[in-house]
Amino acid sequence: MTRLLLVRHGQSTWNAESRWQGQADPPLSDLGERQAAAAAEHIASAIAIDVVWSSDLVRAQRTAEVIAGRLTVVMRVDPRLRERNAGAWTGLTRADIEERYPGDLQARRSPPGFEQDGPLFDRVEAALREVAGTDTAEVLVVTHGGVVRTVERHFGAPPDPVPNLGGRWLEVSAGGMTLGDRELLIDPDEVAVTVPRSI
Repeated sequence: MTRLLLVRHGQSTWNAESRWQGQADPPLSDLGERQAAAAAEHIASAIAIDVVWSSDLVRAQRTAEVIAGRLTVVMRVDPRLRERNAGAWTGLTRADIEERYPGDLQARRSPPGFEQDGPLFDRVEAALREVAGTDTAEVLVVTHGGVVRTVERHFGAPPDPVPNLGGRWLEVSAGGMTLGDRELLIDPDEVAVTVPRSI
């Protein structure tokens, strides 16, 4: 059995501006850098991670680099772990969306190009099964809020907002996948906890 910890990256510059990112590629904010460093220290003292995997988007890769560097473990990248495509909402704030697509957020109507849960889960699941087949231990997977919430919804858990550097354990075995507990990798007394609420 392999235990995977799926974690949302540190705060990005677009998180700080409340913009929907999707597969756009903004960097970490200064706070996001500090969150990644704080998470690295927490993991080093509390969780035995053997390898770090990451989405190929820069906000996830940079978070993974900071953590893997502190732990002195191998870091690997897989583009299948990237965020959903937000389609026409990419780069917009909620206010922008309400102005351009009135009522769509409330009615849960998606814009053109928006990647639905089914295809998103399928690509992420394929990546996670390969990760589990390669690294049979404790694995950190730095990914995105939309990915974590989609996995949670698939297994029937309430898809509550995911903080930056928060996530969910997932156990993968020959018999399937089992959802574990939520985990927050930063101490709010040491660095601000941010909870972007777009996707």
